[in-house]
Amino acid sequence: METSDIDRFRYIEDIDWEHMNKNRFFVLSLANLATLRTLLYPLTVIKTNLQVQKSNQLYHGTFDAFSKIISQEGVRGLYRGFMVNSVQVVSGLAYIVTYEKMRHICSNFNQDTVLKGIISGGTSSVVSQTINTPFDVVSQHIMLLNKQKPNQHKNANVKPLIIDTAGLSRFQIDLAVVRQLYKTDGFTGFYRGYLASLMTYIPSSICFWIIYPTYSGFLCNLIPKDKSKKPIDLLAGSLTGASVAIITNAFDVIRVNIQVRRMRFFKALTSLWQQDGLHLFYKGLSARLPQSAISSACIAFGYETVKRYSIREEYKDKVRW
Repeated sequence: METSDIDRFRYIEDIDWEHMNKNRFFVLSLANLATLRTLLYPLTVIKTNLQVQKSNQLYHGTFDAFSKIISQEGVRGLYRGFMVNSVQVVSGLAYIVTYEKMRHICSNFNQDTVLKGIISGGTSSVVSQTINTPFDVVSQHIMLLNKQKPNQHKNANVKPLIIDTAGLSRFQIDLAVVRQLYKTDGFTGFYRGYLASLMTYIPSSICFWIIYPTYSGFLCNLIPKDKSKKPIDLLAGSLTGASVAIITNAFDVIRVNIQVRRMRFFKALTSLWQQDGLHLFYKGLSARLPQSAISSACIAFGYETVKRYSIREEYKDKVRW
């Protein structure tokens, strides 16, 4: 084989921070995150409704929730809280940039994929959730606004928001929720569930960045190196998302209930265990599993595509497209 042929197959399997045009990476990442959040948000709304409801009082699974929300509220019902939630694009960018930068730093000391996944995934999740939690809390309350009644839960700590929204625009409703949350809980209320969020998203992030390279590496070995890697990105992302959803679902249910029902961690855990038992581990999973699989496939595909299109000129012929 000629030297040029050998060089042609010396691909950069792992595009690193130093290989990319940073300005292009930031812009493309923002566009990618905004698109994905718009497309996948309805699944988040459905998942949150299923996780918070008590004993299937409102919805009996994903398709039932979807059809009832559409029939009762129209398509707009699937985008409750979207205006507030869309600000999380900023936290998404902070997550990606932190992950890439930490991975680059770790590479200078150790090439172990698992160790890089633990350090980079954990650190980026802390940064992201610190920005993200207040918007998450507000958007969840908007998603569930007036769907719970004050006497629905016997627990005194449960104070669902009931707001008269008649004649109010979407923006005015969002502001009303923010004001009511501040009036009820003060500033700390916007960070309610922060520790639970870290307990959910740090393991999720670490698992993702450990499992994803494993699936991707295995699948890459099954096809010739001169073939496109894009189908692998989709499949590896989907399998990773499904795996992470199953592993961390109970933590996610606890997190959502702490933030929406305004309960302390152990009170939420005790209440949910008494209410759902082992069902806690798969409550809302019918929505979270496809949401996680689909979103992770899109995220992995978008993330890898953005990195390829952000590659610096001198590395373009070394990238597996």
